[in-house]
Amino acid sequence: MKIYPEKLEKIIEFYKKLPGIGEKSAERLALATLDIREEEIVHFSEDIKLAKQNLHTCGICGHITEDEICSICSSSDRNQNIICVIEDYKSVFSFEKVGNFNGVYHVLNGLISPIDNIGADDINLNSLVKRIEKLENPEIILALKSSIEGETTTLYIKKIFEGKNVLISRLSYGLPMGAEIDYIDTITLDKALSDRRQISE
Repeated sequence: MKIYPEKLEKIIEFYKKLPGIGEKSAERLALATLDIREEEIVHFSEDIKLAKQNLHTCGICGHITEDEICSICSSSDRNQNIICVIEDYKSVFSFEKVGNFNGVYHVLNGLISPIDNIGADDINLNSLVKRIEKLENPEIILALKSSIEGETTTLYIKKIFEGKNVLISRLSYGLPMGAEIDYIDTITLDKALSDRRQISE
């Protein structure tokens, strides 16, 4: 026996497709949606439609934008010689919220993963090479997650630019504030140990 009417069930099923939304959360969101005024629902659905129609990848870095070139790549205030390489465009928003990075980004839209048949040609690497070739004394900051795929991609990029006068750095993998050591995964713990900094005089 169905608990919810079919139309409401469809809304619940849609919300369950969103990341981090389980059955209970989907139900609450669907029921809350019914309480929103119809006029607001119409505006919201139109905004989603317009976002899907107008947002696309930047012709330079791969970030999402409404224009041909995103506002970061087209900004004269950004240091075009420092490129932060990230897995997806969501990471751009995370860095921009921090607010202290003045370089630009390059979105790979994936990581090398042989087990998933994802190779170097399947991610946005060729355009990175072309960008770097046009710069003088460029720096690449690798900001990829600490995983097997992230490490594989990091090593591949490092190999591409060997002997090409490109400074390559990576984020330090520290321990999260308040985290219990026994709950830290081995890769993060290993990196935290390797990237330790001296604090004694």
